[in-house]
Amino acid sequence: MRLPCPICGVRDVREFYYQGAAVMLNRPSADAGEAAWDEYLHLRENPAGDLEELWSHDAGCGAWLKVVRDTVTHEVKGAELALEVTR
Repeated sequence: MRLPCPICGVRDVREFYYQGAAVMLNRPSADAGEAAWDEYLHLRENPAGDLEELWSHDAGCGAWLKVVRDTVTHEVKGAELALEVTR
């Protein structure tokens, strides 16, 4: 698979590190029950189709990218710089 870095151009996926889905997670409060923490830590949506993902170009320019990729075919549909990542 090849990813289009907006700074370096199209590169092999081995230059990048997958950082996860580009979604906001709602962290439970410290006193939340075990079920809330289990869901937060272990249960994630796994949709088929287009998904926004965060990738870092570790072996290149070091930029963080938001990549749109089809999870069924692995087709990369686009990438842009992830200017703000809020946790």
